[in-house]
Amino acid sequence: MAGVTWGQNSRSAEIGPRLGRVRSQWPFTFTAEDRKGRRMNRSRSYSLGPSHRRRQPQSHGNLLSQWNSALHAARMECPRDSSEKGLLDSDLPSPYGFRLGRKFQGWVLLLTICAAGIGGTFQFGYNLSIINAPTLYIQEFTNETWQMRTGRPLPDHLVLLVWSLIVSLYPLGGLLGALLAGPLAITLGRKKSLLVNNIFVVAAATLFGFSRRAGSFEMVMLGRLLVGVSAGVSMNVQPMYLGESAPKELRGAVAMTSAIFTALGIVMGQVVGLRELLGGPQAWPLLLASCLVPGVLQLASLPLLPESPRYLLIDRGDSEACLAALQRLRGPADLAGELAELEQERAACGGRRARRPWELFGDRALRRQVASLVVLGGAMELCGNDAVYSYASAMFVQARIPPEKVQYAVIGTGGCELLATLVSCVVIERVGRRVLLMGGYCLMTCWGSVFTAALCLQSSFPWMPYLAMSCIFAFILSFGIGPAGVTGILATELFDQTARPAAYMVCGVLMWTMLFLVGLGFPFIMEGLSHFLYVPFLCVCVCAAVYTFFFLPETKGKTFLEISEELYRLNFPGWSQSPMWRGPEVVQSTEL
Repeated sequence: MAGVTWGQNSRSAEIGPRLGRVRSQWPFTFTAEDRKGRRMNRSRSYSLGPSHRRRQPQSHGNLLSQWNSALHAARMECPRDSSEKGLLDSDLPSPYGFRLGRKFQGWVLLLTICAAGIGGTFQFGYNLSIINAPTLYIQEFTNETWQMRTGRPLPDHLVLLVWSLIVSLYPLGGLLGALLAGPLAITLGRKKSLLVNNIFVVAAATLFGFSRRAGSFEMVMLGRLLVGVSAGVSMNVQPMYLGESAPKELRGAVAMTSAIFTALGIVMGQVVGLRELLGGPQAWPLLLASCLVPGVLQLASLPLLPESPRYLLIDRGDSEACLAALQRLRGPADLAGELAELEQERAACGGRRARRPWELFGDRALRRQVASLVVLGGAMELCGNDAVYSYASAMFVQARIPPEKVQYAVIGTGGCELLATLVSCVVIERVGRRVLLMGGYCLMTCWGSVFTAALCLQSSFPWMPYLAMSCIFAFILSFGIGPAGVTGILATELFDQTARPAAYMVCGVLMWTMLFLVGLGFPFIMEGLSHFLYVPFLCVCVCAAVYTFFFLPETKGKTFLEISEELYRLNFPGWSQSPMWRGPEVVQSTEL
């Protein structure tokens, strides 16, 4: 069978069919043999280690990094026979004396996704939805508290004002969290940032749990601000962490899990908020404090899992920790190609410090990336999906669903988004990002137009409310298929390691600001435009689809460096540049 021989100076030993032992001596060389044990014509030798005679001490990480890079080159260059293009992983030696396996161990990556998601974007969706169920009870609590303090009831308009502040403090906290996420991710790393972020969750849950006993609606307000800060941090750090930890073949699917956990959080919040569970008049403090459970689960699981390999190598310069993290995330798979990619990224970054958010807007090399982030990030919040959730209950009532059953129908809207994000996660690496974005926005335009027509004609035809209700579900499905998940991937894939945290800060500030403005302005839009309230949102959907078609490049299956080079060429037409990094030296052999 085909194999590989290696040698140190003039001595060599066979590694292919049986195990061998590799000593930490330099330089290593190995050549490919055919099935009969003869060296193949046009074979090549691959040398590792310093080219000069004086041997320099090599760290464990550098040794294995160079070894894997050379193995990767050998596999690509040396054919096994006339019908097979390259060596298999099982043909290649290992510096530890065992052959590399071909089985991909994905359990650690899966656990990392779950641990990051349960205390990350799950918290965002969960805290976004649980506040709807106890609306009347919190307003009554506010009035009772004020009356106990002053002896007079609080006027209705002031009760409504306090409630509006409680709701609005969540996106305000998210805005603060988005500003905090970048410095945390750079200073502490991606994983530690998510862990430290649970401080806000624990503090908020404590305030919620004791607010009724303390007779303080201010504790509820402060708690909402703190869970907003937590959501702002996690919405930025989690997709960054997962996108940097995933292999390029799964990067889109792994990053899409952030949207899956958001939708799952929305559904769980709707379920837990049912009157039969924690949505009753006495249990609402426990409902708000239940955000502690996902935080505890993350604190118990995430410390056992690896940090982002890219952060370890490029930001901290710790090659050994990077290699250890990759080995845990990938298992015994061949890491040569990925290590070479990481080295290229580190060389391309050139030791530059992390960018600041305002520096992104002044760099011509990031012009298209920033424009895509602003246009598509803003479109996700201005497309009308949040307004659909606000209008859903009224549509269900008009469709003659009994009022006591409306809460179950509302759960169906969250279930639609969850189902759509699951489908998108499965197909994103097959159809690409552009198709999902354009398809999602085009479908949203279609269903939004039908919804507008149904609203205008609902008094003329008795079945129109049912059509409008169907459009709500279809609109949410379309949003989940494309914009809900793909938009969150943009900052990970379009920006390099030095600009990525700042890009997420810009995206987070934009998202939370738009969320606040839509929540504040939607009642006025609904009152002013009546049945045509969705026309402005449909214009946003059309503009987003057009921008995606003409200006957003496809990133499916590409390395971060390939994406950066393509975007650089788009920003500077006619640009050409030689590679900034060279892998292990390939030495042409003179032996036949």
